[in-house]
Amino acid sequence: MTTVTMTMIQNPILPGFNPDPSIVRVGEDYFIATSTFEWYPGVQIHHSRDLRNWRLVKRPLDRANQLDMRGDPDSGGVWAPCLTHSDGLFWLIYTDVKRRDGGFKDTHNYLVTAPSIEGPWSDPVYLNSSGFVPSLFHDEDGRKWLVNMIWDHNHVAPGDRFVGIAMQEYDPKAERLTGPIRNIYRGTPSKFTEGPHLYRRDGWYWLLTAEGGTGYDHAVTIARSKRLEGPYETDPRQHVLTAKGTEGTLQRAGHADIVETADGDFYMVHLCSRPLSLTDNRRSPLGRETAIQKLEWPAGEFPRLAHGGTAPADRVEAPKLAEHRFDPPPARTDFASPDLPIAFQWLRTPEPDRLFSLTERQGALRLFGRESPGSAFEHALIARRQTDFAFAAETQTDVEPGDYQQLAGLISWYGRDKFHYLAVTADEAGNRLLTVYSCAGDFPLARLTFPLESAIALPPTGVVRLGCDVDRADLRFRYALGDSQDWTTLPIVLDQSAISDEAGSGEGANFTGAFIGMAAHDTSGRGRPADFLSFSYEAR
Repeated sequence: MTTVTMTMIQNPILPGFNPDPSIVRVGEDYFIATSTFEWYPGVQIHHSRDLRNWRLVKRPLDRANQLDMRGDPDSGGVWAPCLTHSDGLFWLIYTDVKRRDGGFKDTHNYLVTAPSIEGPWSDPVYLNSSGFVPSLFHDEDGRKWLVNMIWDHNHVAPGDRFVGIAMQEYDPKAERLTGPIRNIYRGTPSKFTEGPHLYRRDGWYWLLTAEGGTGYDHAVTIARSKRLEGPYETDPRQHVLTAKGTEGTLQRAGHADIVETADGDFYMVHLCSRPLSLTDNRRSPLGRETAIQKLEWPAGEFPRLAHGGTAPADRVEAPKLAEHRFDPPPARTDFASPDLPIAFQWLRTPEPDRLFSLTERQGALRLFGRESPGSAFEHALIARRQTDFAFAAETQTDVEPGDYQQLAGLISWYGRDKFHYLAVTADEAGNRLLTVYSCAGDFPLARLTFPLESAIALPPTGVVRLGCDVDRADLRFRYALGDSQDWTTLPIVLDQSAISDEAGSGEGANFTGAFIGMAAHDTSGRGRPADFLSFSYEAR
């Protein structure tokens, strides 16, 4: 008797902060674009050939005329990109959110194109600002249509401000929207209708949307119509996917996109999160991640999850494709290259030379101390995503602060109200010190705290090694002097779960995830530099 072993995909496929996935297949290659919010360069694009193994290959929004987020709020910036392929080009739609608080929003939508994922990516075409998270639909007759949610500030309840999905034709020759604007779908009682994607199949137009907000009521809804402009009938089940009311590992499931393999199988990628607990600590330090589900989609019928029900599965059946693995990224970076490794990003500005250099000191990343932690303009912070619940990170810094306004070190970062910072600084007389700054997300009165009873005196010069060990909700900082001394763990345990979406202002109010990295600050305005000789990150 022959036993058939089924190949499975383990979720999430893109761990750590990788939300709002948009997927496209071009031949044998699959690409997923995800949101980057205030992190620069904009939009992460991962590549796969088997839907199991993925590698980050490009961030296409990398120059000022494409994206300048100076002044954008935390969790503003690039929301929910849409990546498609048509007419020999990749088409990337994205939103730059300039204001996200209160009743009003400023959400500007753009389009860039490229002949390949590596580029060159075009200058942007401005589309509209009527709402956010748009996508572009390429119809069978060659016409192109932009769909985006519509924002109406004339409502008290946040969910009522999502008033439907707008559709307008895009003229690629004139590079502008044209013709009437139609509200083609007003959603369901779950409200918060957004994230639209249109598909054409079996004589129907299918409209996939996200609903329920991006918290624990998040969901994926599908509707269909024989006519592009509608009316659209909602799936009798309403939601194709939701984790609402479940106790599974994957929560907050929503904001999805569908891809068809060459063999005619259908898969749906979606965002999700993995909270530390559903009872005593419902926080997700890794942020909103990307998972995948297999679909059954018989001709003319509404799609369903292949494993049944509407809840996301931790493991799903893989397509019958040859496995295509990628070499894992190195755990340690020594900054020998003049280019910043792709794992790292910075915040907001298209002028990285103002923040850092990889050439001013051979084998070192030099950060120029700029504005304070949380500045929305020039913040010298270079970091990578936290992708594991337990990890160790280390760096070596060579810095000589002149006084207490200058500081640099290792930082666990979510946003201006959520960070833990092991910093080398100085007192008024210029004596080097090691201290910890912490802000644990107690919105709206987030306060800077000083967890150490007193700062630790350091030698006036020399390399300081800084490290942290994270085990789920616990973060412990440590330090050492030079290369040969043993580590000293500080006598404090900080709350790493505060470095999460849900901490402080609650679920659905923040949209990124935890980062760990290197920072330099100089609130005197003198731009004093700090050199970092290495950085390492290892899962535990």
